[in-house]
Amino acid sequence: MKIRFGMGVPKTSVEPRRETRIPMEVGVHITGHPALPGTETTFTENVSPRGARVLSMRRWNTGDRLTISTLTGAFRAIARVAYCQSTPQSGFAVGLEFVEPSGNWVVAESPAN
Repeated sequence: MKIRFGMGVPKTSVEPRRETRIPMEVGVHITGHPALPGTETTFTENVSPRGARVLSMRRWNTGDRLTISTLTGAFRAIARVAYCQSTPQSGFAVGLEFVEPSGNWVVAESPAN
């Protein structure tokens, strides 16, 4: 069997992150788990204008939609799960992309974006 490298293998490009994530713990509620109804109160590990990484006791699937809101109630968004990774300390780390944000998030987008 002859192996040819670079032939017939589609290249995938990984788009670099557009903004910097800021390490910050923000108390949030997340709801919308497809199998486990109810609201989970948790916190973020890092945040950006377009998303956040939250800790969850629940396993989420890539592409799941959920609602995230700050404990203060100043921000609410429909978010898409970008990834869900198991963590030894706290269950799962879930990367979220805000799809439909409303209110004031903890990090504002710069006017250039």
